[in-house]
Amino acid sequence: MKIVIDDVEKTFKGSKKSDVTALKNINFAIREEEFVALVGPSGCGKSTLLNIVGGLMSPTNGEVYFEGMEKKRPNLGIVFQEIALFPWRTVYENVIYGLQEQKFSNQKQKEIGDYYIDMVGLNGFENALPKQLSGGMKQRAGIARALAIEPDLLLMDEPFSALDEQTRTLMQEELLTIWNRTKLSTLYVTHNIQEAVYLADRVIVLSRHPGQIKRIIDIDLPKVGRKAEKYRTQFEEYADQIWQLIRHDAAVALKEGG
Repeated sequence: MKIVIDDVEKTFKGSKKSDVTALKNINFAIREEEFVALVGPSGCGKSTLLNIVGGLMSPTNGEVYFEGMEKKRPNLGIVFQEIALFPWRTVYENVIYGLQEQKFSNQKQKEIGDYYIDMVGLNGFENALPKQLSGGMKQRAGIARALAIEPDLLLMDEPFSALDEQTRTLMQEELLTIWNRTKLSTLYVTHNIQEAVYLADRVIVLSRHPGQIKRIIDIDLPKVGRKAEKYRTQFEEYADQIWQLIRHDAAVALKEGG
């Protein structure tokens, strides 16, 4: 299976009836078991592109299709920056929500729910409500809910950006551990260059609006242990390469207030 983003463009109606082009000439593919990160300055259309890939928004031109999946509708798991847990449902009830919608048996719901709660390290918190959880725990519950439907593609929109630095680092490590167990095709939006280099097989660098692909960078480092001392120089070279690509656009975005 391969997810193909084919010549995607997105235009919005702006003020004074003028059109605003958010994305233009977007062409890339996500291969099976590949982790792709999208980075770029504020206003480059990262989240818009993720929403289009996830079917939450339609492109103005172009299309997104799943190669090799003609016979069934793709299953998508989405994790947003805003932790969208149902506050009245326990961790377990949140995790199995998608399974209930798909009419899985109670036994199957429990089997799958328990499996992914264990995977994200929330054993013992099955009956806790979201208000009783830390930010990192809430996001882990959100990840478990997205994984429980066993998606063909996992979409993550800056899932750790609201967390403090220590929690964010731990969550990145946990996400890698989870990914190595699931090997899910993943599209990950982040404004954090170090995070992109740490997690991704490829990093797609977008320009400021209209968002266009400046470059696609293959991260030729082992999937695990990239922050080890022996890889530090190469890691920092990738991060600097990406920063140089977006530095000017980021400065313009700052002057324009994002």
